[in-house]
Amino acid sequence: MRDATLKSRRILLVDDEPELRRMVASILAAEGFEHVTQAADVREALEAFRRTKPELALLDVMLPDGDGFTLCQYLRAFDADAPLPVIFLTAKDETDDRLAGLRSGADDYVTKPFSPQELLLRIMAVLRRCYPAAPETIALASCVLDLGNADALRVDSGEHLSLTVKERAILEALARNLGRIVTADALREAAWGDSFGYGQSLMTHVRRIREKIEADPSHPRSLITAKGIGYKLVAADGR
Repeated sequence: MRDATLKSRRILLVDDEPELRRMVASILAAEGFEHVTQAADVREALEAFRRTKPELALLDVMLPDGDGFTLCQYLRAFDADAPLPVIFLTAKDETDDRLAGLRSGADDYVTKPFSPQELLLRIMAVLRRCYPAAPETIALASCVLDLGNADALRVDSGEHLSLTVKERAILEALARNLGRIVTADALREAAWGDSFGYGQSLMTHVRRIREKIEADPSHPRSLITAKGIGYKLVAADGR
């Protein structure tokens, strides 16, 4: 289940060699990665990045209209709170090139030729590190949240309150970033698969979640609003 979730992440593959792109895309598809967008140069990569909002980028270093190091820095700087994971796929295997790739913010560096198994192992390692699983159970100020069973156990009454699919998705995204702000866009995408629209729906779902997990929904202690940004989930111990 955990790996299946990771394989649902959106991947941007940037390389100017059509055959290599087709090979890598085929390897990923065979392994269950369903959302792979291809680009042949920096211009196409930027267009695809804005259109698809990838969650992992596989970048070549030498591109017709620029270089992967600069592209990597740009893509990772787009969201400073959640920088895009990047793996370089390149024939350049000199130490200086590896160091330049890592200095630009890359998470890994795979040199060509590479085996399908090595590539998949590197990708899964980066995804597991960058997208840790949400804890199954979290003690909040007024309840114990059980994401595995989509349930909130109220401390005051002992009542079990079921979470809807959307409520669980929102809380899971918050739990993966416990104690840190998660943007409204990220929460809408987690619940609806789209960061555009659903503004009122998100607010409505947050209100309903607070009614289940807070002793006083009007003065929340666990699901906190970061005005104009998003929300954060705070555990009972302050994390």
